[in-house]
Amino acid sequence: MQIPTVGFLASYARLDQLPSYSFPEVAFAGRSNVGKSSLINALVFQRALAQVSSTPGRTRTINIYPVNGEWMLVDLPGYGYAKVSKQQRTQFRQLLMGYLLERPQLALACLLVDSRHDPTADDCALIEELELHHRTYAVILTKADALSPAAVDERHHQLRHLVQHCTGCVDVLVTSARTGLGRTQLWGCIRRTLAQYHHRRTST
Repeated sequence: MQIPTVGFLASYARLDQLPSYSFPEVAFAGRSNVGKSSLINALVFQRALAQVSSTPGRTRTINIYPVNGEWMLVDLPGYGYAKVSKQQRTQFRQLLMGYLLERPQLALACLLVDSRHDPTADDCALIEELELHHRTYAVILTKADALSPAAVDERHHQLRHLVQHCTGCVDVLVTSARTGLGRTQLWGCIRRTLAQYHHRRTST
């Protein structure tokens, strides 16, 4: 696989700051401790593109990274039990949901779920919102290296069953940032979705 050319555009704390351009966006969302930054770095063969922290909830802005001059990788604030005030947690959720449900450039939302645990109520609520707003998304299981192959298969089956009647879900993938498991499959999912996005744009 050819290593992509990735840069950093900017960080945005408010939706009205987001730039307007013709590039499609692929966004990564998930709980604060799901391994989002690690997976982003593994996907683009970088060690420190997205900041990895031992403290959950460090991503508190929308961070945008141009990829190959063709599309934008978007790192969204985590949700869940980040140690912040109730007001800050509300602000982060409004930023996250406002982006996912309203951003016109969004081609694919990657919803990350920790393979070591059952999907949370927040995970399921986000899937429901994406469905209700007719968004295209993929469910990405993370940290699969922490489980046995049988346990990974069981979790994969559980998530596929969860979204079996969902029309917006394009795939359920198993990944590991540590081993690189699933990276090729995730790239394939992104490329297919971007191609479909461009097709829709040119045919309307």
